[in-house]
Amino acid sequence: MGIFDSLYTGVSGLNAAQIQIQVTGQNITNVNSDYYTRQRVVQSAANPLHATPGDIGLGTRVDTIVRIHDEFTFTKLKTASSNKECTSYKEDILKEITQRFPDLQDTGLLNDIQNYYQAWNNFASHSYESSQKENLLNITNTLTHRVNDTALQLQTIHKSINDDIVIAVEEINRLGQQIADINRQIQSVEGKSGSVNANDLRDKRDQLESTMANLVNISTFKNDIMSDSRYGGAMTDQGKDYTLAIDGITLVEGVNFHPLKLDTQASKDGFATIYYELNDETRVEMSNKITNGKLGAMLDLRGRNVDEHGEFMDGTITDFRNNLDTFAQTMIVHTNNIYALSAQDKMHSIDLKDMDKDMTLQNYSSYIQSGSFDVVVYNASGKEVARKSINIDASTTMNDTTQGTSIVSQFNSNVDGNGNNNTNDDLDDYFEAIYTFDPKIGMGKLGFIPKGAEGEYTISIEDNGTNFAGVFGMSQFFEGTKASNMQVEQSLRADSSKIQGSKAPIDGDNTMANEMVLLQTKQVDFINKDGSIKNETISGYYRYLTSDIAGRTESVIALNSTNQSLYASVYAEHQSISGVNIDEELSNLIRFQSSYGAAAKIITTVDQMLNTLLSTKQ
Repeated sequence: MGIFDSLYTGVSGLNAAQIQIQVTGQNITNVNSDYYTRQRVVQSAANPLHATPGDIGLGTRVDTIVRIHDEFTFTKLKTASSNKECTSYKEDILKEITQRFPDLQDTGLLNDIQNYYQAWNNFASHSYESSQKENLLNITNTLTHRVNDTALQLQTIHKSINDDIVIAVEEINRLGQQIADINRQIQSVEGKSGSVNANDLRDKRDQLESTMANLVNISTFKNDIMSDSRYGGAMTDQGKDYTLAIDGITLVEGVNFHPLKLDTQASKDGFATIYYELNDETRVEMSNKITNGKLGAMLDLRGRNVDEHGEFMDGTITDFRNNLDTFAQTMIVHTNNIYALSAQDKMHSIDLKDMDKDMTLQNYSSYIQSGSFDVVVYNASGKEVARKSINIDASTTMNDTTQGTSIVSQFNSNVDGNGNNNTNDDLDDYFEAIYTFDPKIGMGKLGFIPKGAEGEYTISIEDNGTNFAGVFGMSQFFEGTKASNMQVEQSLRADSSKIQGSKAPIDGDNTMANEMVLLQTKQVDFINKDGSIKNETISGYYRYLTSDIAGRTESVIALNSTNQSLYASVYAEHQSISGVNIDEELSNLIRFQSSYGAAAKIITTVDQMLNTLLSTKQ
C-alpha cells in the first residue's frame, strides 16, 4: 500500500461522482420526454487490498447504469391503456351513430312514420282525390329516403371501421418489425459485456410495446425478470430473450417477426378478415383472439365471424344494420300484404332468387307462416264472382307436389270453390297460376294470369296470417327487401294516380286504405336475422331499435369513464417508479456535487502529502 493508492482512491471517487452528475443531468434534461425511464448509477466499493492488519479500501467503482423500471407495473399500464383505447374508440363511433337517430319531437324517422300513417288516414277519408294520392306519395318518399339514408350512413360507418382495421393491422406489423430490429440492437450492445445496459433502446422498445398495446391485446415474455435491491426492488427485465404474442400466437420472437395478414375474399362486402400463417402455410384465424385495444374495439363494432354467405354474424354495427333491415323488411312485407287486398288485373311476384319449384315457402322466407289465404275474383262492376282458399304448411312449395301441396296445384285445381255445385265458375276458370324457374340465372317468378281478356276480371289476395302476398310481392306498394333499397313501387312513383285505396273495384271504396291505417296499431312479428322474433307495432319496433343504440352507447360511455380513471391511477403508479422527479434529481445533483468536491479534497490532501514527502527528502 503506497501513497499513490490513496491518490487513485480519490480519483475513483471523482470518476464516480462525475458519472453520477452526468446521469442525473440526463434525467433532468429528459423530464418532459415521453417514455423516458429515469436512470440510476449503481456503484460499490472497489476490491480492497488484503493486508495486515486488514483490508485496505481502494476507493469505489461504477458497476452499471440501470433504468428504474418495474415490469409488473408496466404490464398493468399496458393492459389499462389497451382497455382505455378500446372503450374510447367505441364511444366515439357510437356517439356518431346516435347522431343519425335524433328522433326529436318534430324530426327523425319516428316522426316520418307518424306522418306516413296520417297520410294514409287522409287518403282513406278522401280516396277519390288525386291531391291526397300525391300527398301520400310525397310523404312516403320522405320516409323511404330517410330509411335509405340512415342505412347508407350505417354502411359508411361500417366500411370506415373496416378501413381502420386494415390500417391498424399494418401499424401492428410495422411496430412488430421495429421491436424485432431493436431486439437485435439490444443483443448487439449488451452482448459485449454483461455490465452494459442498453437503457435507451429498452425505453424505445417499451414505447413501441405501449403503442402496440393501444391497438391490440399483447403479452410479452422476458426471460430474466428479477428483483434487486440495488435497483429499488422493482421487477426489471435484464435478459435478452424476448417474445411478444397475441393470445398465444407469437408475433415477435427475439429478432424474428411474424406478421398478421389480411384476407378480403371471405366477406361479401370485401371486408378484411385477419389471419396468421404458420410455417406450413396453415391459417390461424385471429379475429376471435383479438379482444382489446383499438383493433379489438373495431372488431367488436364491425364483426368478427362471417357465415356461409360471407355476411357478418356479429358486431354492434352489424346488429344495428340488421335491426334497421328487419324494420324495413317487416314494414314492406306487411304493407304489401295489405296492398294485395286491392284488386288487380293480374298479379306477378317479384323475382325470386334461387327459389326452385320444389323449395318450400317457409325455407325461402321465415316470414311465411302456416295458415291460408283467399284468392278473390271480382267482375267489372266490383261483384265477387269466385273465391278459393290456398293452404300453406311446412311442405308447401310453389309447384312441386311430390312431398306435399303447392301453390300452383291448389290454385289451378278444378274444384267447386264457390260451393254452388258448379265447377265452371271458380277461380281456375278466370285465372291461371304459372310458376317459372330459370336454372341458368337461378331466378323464379309466380304469376296469376287472366284466362280471358285482361281487365274483364280482377284478382286480389286476402291473407289470413301467412304473409304470402307480402313476402312474394304479389301486389306492391313498397319494393325492395331491406333498408337500403326500400322505396315506393316504380309505377306508383311515376304516377301517383295509380295508388289504390279500394278492395273491390268500386268507386268510393276505401276498405284497403282503412286496413293500412290500422296497421300502425297492430303488433306484428319482426323476425331478426338471427331467428329471434320481437312482437311489436311498427313504431314500437323502431323505438326498440333506437333504445338499443342509446342503451349500448350509454353503457360504453360509463365503461370508458371507468377505464379512463383506472388508467390514470396505474399511470400515476408507473410514473412514481419510472418517471423523473425534478426535486429529487436536483437534490441528488447537490449530493453528487458534494461527493465530487470531497473526492477532489482527497486528491488535494494526497498532493500535499507528496509535497511534504518530497520536501523532507530535500
